[in-house]
Amino acid sequence: MKEKLEILKHKIAEAELGGGKKRIDDQHKKGKLTARERIHFLMDEGSFEELGMFVTHRTHDFGMHKEQYLGDGVITGYGTINGRMVYVYSQDFTVFGGSLSEAHATKICRIMDLAMENGAPVIGLNDSGGARIQEGVVSLGGYADIFYRNTLASGVVPQISAIMGPCAGGAVYSPAITDFIMMVENTSYMFVTGPNVVKTVTHEEVSSEDLGGAMTHAVKSGVTHFTALNEIDCINQLKKLITYIPQNCEEPAPVYAYEHRDETLKGIENIIPENPNQPYDIKEIISRVIDTDSFYEVHKNFAENIVVGFARLGGRSIGIVANQPAVLAGVLDIKASVKGARFVRFCDAFNIPLLVFEDVPGFMPGTDQEWNGIIMNGAKLLYAFCEATVPRVTVITRKAYGGAYDVMNSKHIGADMNFAWPCAEIAVMGAKGAAEIIFKKEITTAEDKEAKLKEKELEYLQKFANPYGAAARGYIDEVIKPEDTRMKLLKTFAMLQNKTVKAPKKKHGNIPL
Repeated sequence: MKEKLEILKHKIAEAELGGGKKRIDDQHKKGKLTARERIHFLMDEGSFEELGMFVTHRTHDFGMHKEQYLGDGVITGYGTINGRMVYVYSQDFTVFGGSLSEAHATKICRIMDLAMENGAPVIGLNDSGGARIQEGVVSLGGYADIFYRNTLASGVVPQISAIMGPCAGGAVYSPAITDFIMMVENTSYMFVTGPNVVKTVTHEEVSSEDLGGAMTHAVKSGVTHFTALNEIDCINQLKKLITYIPQNCEEPAPVYAYEHRDETLKGIENIIPENPNQPYDIKEIISRVIDTDSFYEVHKNFAENIVVGFARLGGRSIGIVANQPAVLAGVLDIKASVKGARFVRFCDAFNIPLLVFEDVPGFMPGTDQEWNGIIMNGAKLLYAFCEATVPRVTVITRKAYGGAYDVMNSKHIGADMNFAWPCAEIAVMGAKGAAEIIFKKEITTAEDKEAKLKEKELEYLQKFANPYGAAARGYIDEVIKPEDTRMKLLKTFAMLQNKTVKAPKKKHGNIPL
């Protein structure tokens, strides 16, 4: 037995060394942690249990049988983060550049199956050169096996992808199906085709960073939801994100201890400017209403005219969707609609109540928006809200104009409770445009057309640009003092805590993709 134990000890040490000390040193020189170091910093100390440590590839072509590494370039297993069970895989770039083989894929699929069976999140730490070309179609089949499981797990357990290095070609589609993507600035990138192929096909010269780096995907494409300064920052953000979300679709999000205080928000009304056309930062209102320092913004640098993110209210997780008057006046455009829809659907899938702050002048006009599908993309946000069965509450802080009023979680599309501040303006359009249409004949025949337009603008404002017409119809449940907002929301979400909805029987809806 002693000799056999020595063999086991030797094999464990061999597996833990990955591709060898030289390659580990190269990884460190790039400012990157090894696959095992990432798991060490992510998981609770001593909680990680590795599966498939001794798996090796099965390829004999191109002399591959002469180069075998235990684990085959990915570390898989389970453990806890802050006491909560998670399944994790961490690709090892020191072994064949982290490339995906049949065996490598089988290990990842194994923990995904376990995660679905046992109802716990899956975290992927991606650092891979892509498909292992020596294995040909077998490697491609391995990717497809993973994609299939990503899709089966979608909406069942949370899936989070951290991109810690290269992620190219088919490898990008697994993270794309998962719920959230994190990227590390300057050391990670994602693209379907790399700079060399781009240059060959389109004659564009572009660096890996500009083509698919963290900030490119954070600002331009919206592919990544979070960026991190370094890998430790990324791991800490992963740990933070987990605190807002449940284990699976059957459970509520974790609840944290909270001490009630004076819930009155003195002076919050001063954030709204007297001039209705003047911008303000909706995040100032969000930060005052939620539990102190609990807002964790998602897609912070993408489509900044809408703000989405997680927060806590009375210790409970909520998802926030808010128009941002400080950027493009808070108008809804293609990117903002898609960003909002994606976040709403995640929250609904995992039982996280939704709080909407509304100050929207409408949808973005123009040929660029129309030709690129604002109709279909705007409908995504509408569909997401209509479909959501979690508790949904809206607070209209200022403008709620046109079709955007309907889309932003109005009573008509199933919102549970709708509040408005006294300065809210709920109308088909702004006063100037409305006056020009309704009173066109009077304005064009007046001697002083400008004065007449001003007069009719004021008439429209007094009649329609307030919350009381909507309140009279029951579209607004209550017009509230801004300082009472937090107190009202605490009571409302507590009241809605056991909400259940019976939807019509169907296989699934057909969201306008």
